[in-house]
Amino acid sequence: MTVLIDPPQWPGPRGLMWSHLVSDHSLDELHSFAGLLGVPGRAFDRDHYDVPETVHALAVSLGAQAVSSRELLHRLIAAGLRHRKRR
Repeated sequence: MTVLIDPPQWPGPRGLMWSHLVSDHSLDELHSFAGLLGVPGRAFDRDHYDVPETVHALAVSLGAQAVSSRELLHRLIAAGLRHRKRR
């Protein structure tokens, strides 16, 4: 059971860079961890939370594993938790 976070490299609101927060175990684990971080539910998007760069260090200090974006996606898919946008 692991919560993963990629580097804050995605431009987003308020001029901040953003990361993706996922679980390679379950969405319940992900939602619980996001709650510990104080991340609002509106930041959840199908299979991940978008979190600002200001949360990255806290997430790691609370046990999230910092990984590359490629590794995060690979592990999300391998866990069967990837939910793509419908066309």
